[in-house]
Amino acid sequence: MNQHITRTEHSAPARQFTVPLSPTRRGARLARLLTTAHLSDWGIACDRAAHVVAELAANAALHGRVPGRDFRLGLTVQHGELLRIEVTDTRDEQLPVASVPGRHAENGRGLLIVEALADRWGVDLGPVPRKTVWAEIDLAPHPLHRVAETHDPVSHAPAFHDA
Repeated sequence: MNQHITRTEHSAPARQFTVPLSPTRRGARLARLLTTAHLSDWGIACDRAAHVVAELAANAALHGRVPGRDFRLGLTVQHGELLRIEVTDTRDEQLPVASVPGRHAENGRGLLIVEALADRWGVDLGPVPRKTVWAEIDLAPHPLHRVAETHDPVSHAPAFHDA
């Protein structure tokens, strides 16, 4: 006798993708390309994510590199509303800090780009010797709300602002 078991999910499951990559420029480039491909397959157009992954993966390849150890890229989309990007390396003693580089510096702007493009970002430590630098991008558009009795001074039309 054949039995079929059916389970009904009432909430949309999270979509996930994780891959280990070599801590090289080629690995960082592949992280960006895989991000673009998976988000496209999932029906999500998010250029910001590709830029964030490029910066975090480049940092993992440059600052988190340990000979013989890969870095890991993780993508999670929860309920179609939130994209979480995680890049894990094995250099927990080198924590990333967003700082303004010198005017003529040729590098040092990656985390400023992440900060500008992501809605939130941070660092999780552990298990030793790992650290995970993560960034979150809200995928659901923020609704606009009318501002009571505020008008654009040029057209006298009602003004809108982000919630």
